[in-house]
Amino acid sequence: MNKQRYTSRGTARRPRVVIGADCLGRLEALAEGAIQRNPDLADRLLSEIGRARIVPAAELPPNVVAIGRAVTYRDETTGQEKSVTPVYPEDADIARGRISILTPIGVALLGLAEGASLHWDTRDGERRVLTVLHVASQDASERLEAQ
Repeated sequence: MNKQRYTSRGTARRPRVVIGADCLGRLEALAEGAIQRNPDLADRLLSEIGRARIVPAAELPPNVVAIGRAVTYRDETTGQEKSVTPVYPEDADIARGRISILTPIGVALLGLAEGASLHWDTRDGERRVLTVLHVASQDASERLEAQ
């Protein structure tokens, strides 16, 4: 099993993860349901949930990646920037930039704040460093979906 390694602004420690209490139960259920299909990914999600600071939804900082919040990140290997919106699996639509939280990138980004960098392994086993550049507010994400 490949372990994700994280860095935060160039240090060897993993960046902080903050998750809203309103989605905690659903995230745990998704991880537990994925154990048979994709045990490595399920373990990663459960690990992130386990180390996360859980806050009431109203107290989730606006600069933290969450379900439904658009995030722009940079792949430090290629310099490419990409914007995606993490969503629950049934709402995923890659053509619209909606990525399932049950993907390696979805798990990796969940709960990170702007400026956080992390190492992660792609599905192909390639090591990458990603940096969270911007997180849109919930309202901005909803406006984008309405367009």
